[in-house]
Amino acid sequence: MAHIGAVFGQKSQLIWDIPPLDSFALNKAIYNIPGKEYRERLDHMVSLLGLTEVVQKPTRTLSLGERMKCEFVMAMLHAPRVVFLDEPTIGVDLIAKDAIRGFIRDMNGNGVTFILTTHDLEDIERLAKRVIIINHGEIVFDDSLDVLKKYLGDRKIVRIVMKSPIDIDGTAGAAGLDIISRSGDREAELMIDHSVMTIDSLIKYLSGLGDILDISIKEMGIEAVIKSIYGKE
Repeated sequence: MAHIGAVFGQKSQLIWDIPPLDSFALNKAIYNIPGKEYRERLDHMVSLLGLTEVVQKPTRTLSLGERMKCEFVMAMLHAPRVVFLDEPTIGVDLIAKDAIRGFIRDMNGNGVTFILTTHDLEDIERLAKRVIIINHGEIVFDDSLDVLKKYLGDRKIVRIVMKSPIDIDGTAGAAGLDIISRSGDREAELMIDHSVMTIDSLIKYLSGLGDILDISIKEMGIEAVIKSIYGKE
């Protein structure tokens, strides 16, 4: 157990009525962490997460984001090799999420393995190297994030705004191009299968429909991929 750590988004390891520093000292005693290692590790993590003043306040006075950062320090003080994370960013504001994700990447770069369970798909896209998807208790996907993104093929989302009204429905006849949604007669969101139609061919095709005022092309969202996996029996 000395090589395992855990952070739970819904359950705190910190003692509610005392400052996190005192809770950290308790973990030092429980895991018998040498004083020099404890101080160096604590100073590094407190600095990395910007907690210098926060750790001296009673835990009950901290915001959720501040508390979750302290939870990570608490879990990492004994230098675990594997850390389990259960919804670590749930309910946390955007700035705190970025800090927590940066901390996870930094620790992972130093050799710590993180096993993350989350419903926040941005956590997956920002952090995961290997993804396991479980449906009704069975593993339905187990591979890298790159392979997951290619699950529906090499597809991209295209948003166009045209100068004049066009027959958007006419794009349905183009190989490798499908309509996702329309916003009036000048705007539409399309999906391109890059293995069938290249970006150059797409631009030429759309230019033939009229003058383009704006166009954006982005990767297929991981949400659509996961929905497709869960939708298959």
